[in-house]
Amino acid sequence: MPTRTAAERREEARRAYDAYLAECPARRLLDRISDKWVTLVLNALADGPRRYGELSRKVAGVSQKMLTRTLRSLERDGLVSRAVTPSVPVRVDYALTPLGESLLPVVAAVKAWADGHMGEVAAAREAYDGQAGSREAF
Repeated sequence: MPTRTAAERREEARRAYDAYLAECPARRLLDRISDKWVTLVLNALADGPRRYGELSRKVAGVSQKMLTRTLRSLERDGLVSRAVTPSVPVRVDYALTPLGESLLPVVAAVKAWADGHMGEVAAAREAYDGQAGSREAF
């Protein structure tokens, strides 16, 4: 087996996670964290732990199925923790893990950008749609 230099080993490791490659695990993670429900749930947990019902109310429009699926995937990826407190009824709290907290600035920035630039995007869409008829004439 040929020996490799440190630079070759670093290059191999760098290529191992290249989200531009279809089979890359980083691409699957990028797909997950770019999901709208993931972004909204992570932002909803920014202020601290929340119960399922609180999350459901905070993230308007999410179905029970999608919220459950999203929380499970975030827990599986180590971004969210689930704490069960035995009581009647059982209390379940969801919170960001340290790994989830490290992702929070990124998703918070994306949400803030969307909130702050929606007017410009809406205007661009309107202008584009207004020109769509002239494009179809070609």
